Amino acid sequence: MPAITQPPAPHWVPAPATSADLDWAELQTIDLHKARTPEERAEQVRIAADAMHNQGFFYVVNHGLEQPQIERMFDIASVPFVSVEPEEKKVYEAKIKETGTFMGYKPLQYWHIANGVKDRLEHYNINREVNLKQHPSALRPFLPEIQDFIRFNHEGVIHELTKLLALGLELPEDTLSNVHSFNEKNHSYARFILYHPRPAEEEVQTENVWLKGHADHTSLSLLWSQPVAALQIRDAEGKWRYVKHKENALIVNCGDTLDMLSGGYYKSAIHRVVQPPEDQQGYKRLGVIYFCYADDDLPLAPFMSSPVLQNFDVVRRAPEGQEPSMATWRKARTAAYGTSELKKSTEKGVEEEVVAGIRVKHFN
Repeated sequence: MPAITQPPAPHWVPAPATSADLDWAELQTIDLHKARTPEERAEQVRIAADAMHNQGFFYVVNHGLEQPQIERMFDIASVPFVSVEPEEKKVYEAKIKETGTFMGYKPLQYWHIANGVKDRLEHYNINREVNLKQHPSALRPFLPEIQDFIRFNHEGVIHELTKLLALGLELPEDTLSNVHSFNEKNHSYARFILYHPRPAEEEVQTENVWLKGHADHTSLSLLWSQPVAALQIRDAEGKWRYVKHKENALIVNCGDTLDMLSGGYYKSAIHRVVQPPEDQQGYKRLGVIYFCYADDDLPLAPFMSSPVLQNFDVVRRAPEGQEPSMATWRKARTAAYGTSELKKSTEKGVEEEVVAGIRVKHFN
């Protein structure tokens, strides 16, 4: 990211790392520095493809940002929550159900979690093109930095990862990056998210689940690692395991879009957020995330030109020729999430809904 004169931002002090002995997930790590060298690229392709095929999650290190730059972005991420009054937040509240986008604020207690209990998280969402919409006055001085950060996430990280994943399908390396462009056809976005501690009675009613298990509807989601241990992934045996904080790393997960484009070869990762361990309770959990979509006009059908998919039992989430476009899928999933009525599945602990003709599971 280019050096710019930085306006002062409130300093975010994260929680100390937990000392709890938790059941940690064993995730593989992609080293982007190695991925850019021809002699080590093949190994990073193997790791990326294996991780997405078997877990849908991996870490990314040596991505190109230093720890002070990441800390600066967390400072900026706190601005929509600590520097904007409730009245101004209302002005910039997202019309989620009406528009099928999150752009702006998702207010506290908008989503239903369980037993009548609603969420205790708020987030502020910014389109790939930051000037597409107006923003709260306190955030405006930081828009150039946010724009640079978004571009870095998309072109510096997403495009590098999609090249590895395309090669993992034995496709030309630009196959996936070409349909995840950084232009007006693409509505990827950044999210700043703040989880607030919950009252004890709500923890009982929700069995300590802060955000129920789900798969993102994106292609890839980039989560900048932070120390509050609350993110869990569901493994192949149905067991929930914690994702460990790794300093100056990204946590990357596969979403339903990439799952559909790969015919289920790359598996969308089921994950949830739960109450942190005792030594981190009482702390707020600030997150910085980049959600990457494919281009709006792309039908979400498998890339059957892939030799790997030609020898794989491809899973089609929609009938061939009836796949939704990226635009239809993202708008429908966004509008429905957390507010639609779910039906119990035949699978234990699973609820379902049908969105844009595709069955979507939610995990309790």
